Amino acid sequence: MTITQPDLSVFETVESEVRSYCRGWPTIFDRAQGAHMYDEDGHTYLDFFAGAGTLNYGHNNPVLKRALLDYLERDGVVHGLDMSTSAKRAFLETFSETVLSPRGMNHKVMFPGPTGTNAVEAALKLARKVKGRESIVSFTNAFHGMSLGSLAVTGNAFKRAGAGIPLVHGTPMPFDDYLDGATPDFIWFERLLEDQGSGLNKPAAVIVETVQGEGGINVARASWLRALADLCQRHDMLLIVDDIQMGCGRTGPFFSFEEAGIQPDIITLSKSISGYGMPLALTLFKPELDIWEPGEHNGTFRGNNPAFVTATATLQTYWADGQMEKQTLSRGEQVESALRAIAEEHTSDVADFRGRGLVWGLEFHNKDRANAVAKRCFELGMLIETSGPQSEVVKLLPSLTISPEELDEGLRILARAVRETA
Repeated sequence: MTITQPDLSVFETVESEVRSYCRGWPTIFDRAQGAHMYDEDGHTYLDFFAGAGTLNYGHNNPVLKRALLDYLERDGVVHGLDMSTSAKRAFLETFSETVLSPRGMNHKVMFPGPTGTNAVEAALKLARKVKGRESIVSFTNAFHGMSLGSLAVTGNAFKRAGAGIPLVHGTPMPFDDYLDGATPDFIWFERLLEDQGSGLNKPAAVIVETVQGEGGINVARASWLRALADLCQRHDMLLIVDDIQMGCGRTGPFFSFEEAGIQPDIITLSKSISGYGMPLALTLFKPELDIWEPGEHNGTFRGNNPAFVTATATLQTYWADGQMEKQTLSRGEQVESALRAIAEEHTSDVADFRGRGLVWGLEFHNKDRANAVAKRCFELGMLIETSGPQSEVVKLLPSLTISPEELDEGLRILARAVRETA
């Protein structure tokens, strides 16, 4: 695909240097529908990025768009803080009936503010308030957000350095297989908890991603997650699962931890919970943990009513039965087969491929290769990003509603990009 150079001068002269995604995709996007984005010059891009996991149901999903337009056209409440509204009531009823009750969950729902890091901050604050302790345990290569509390439990050194102050009250532990199986799971963590001379302040909670997205698509085994839940229970620590990117069906089931058969004390959701890419975040917690005082944690945009509308339509359309989960797992098998073929064709280049559902990573021995592959994919008309501490992993994150044909097209582009950057 021939791409003319767009005029990016206003972005370069007016917008901050902090911008990032636009640097890898130097064009001006104008429209988007389904699994595709279109720039001002009419070029089409197959989207294997999906708003970093915010667009699980594609761009401008027509069912969700219709619900939103109908709501706006009747002058439905747009901004309501935490006031009771018909849109919020419909969402809470639908979420309870469609997601919580079928899974035997009675978690309370909190709207902490509209982004993932808001949900994490609320989770950490609540855990400390409930347990009366400051320390939180996180894991190597974790990513939980860019505000200070979230950064304190994030592993990436570059992102942590941006805080500009010491990040305290967080202790990292090895994620699943971080030590390549050299030691039994949690032997170091449990020893520190039991040893009065270890220097570890007893944690209020442990926060974990079942699949580390930004960390390089590191997939925790179900047995590891069950052992972690057991460890937390035995040592009086709350278990927080950060399901912001991997929840809402990304790994197959609605929650990514369902495969392990655990019920976390606290769960964070954002990104695709609104279904349409609109800002919304939830912090879920068991009822006995609901010790907040009114207004103790608030936010001006915590009641995003248009997002409630699209979220309700999403749940009713895609989660009233088990078809979405089955489809995602089927698409995942399609991706796994293609990545295996790429790995077998490039045995000296590909270090590993791994994933669950519709989140996958292709890791290269040469740390610069993933960026080269992503750049070539863009030139061939596909959006794909990298992840991992050194951006050594190509990260596949297509929408859950992508067709098998579109998925196959993207996988062929990826295979070509790997071949042409060898």
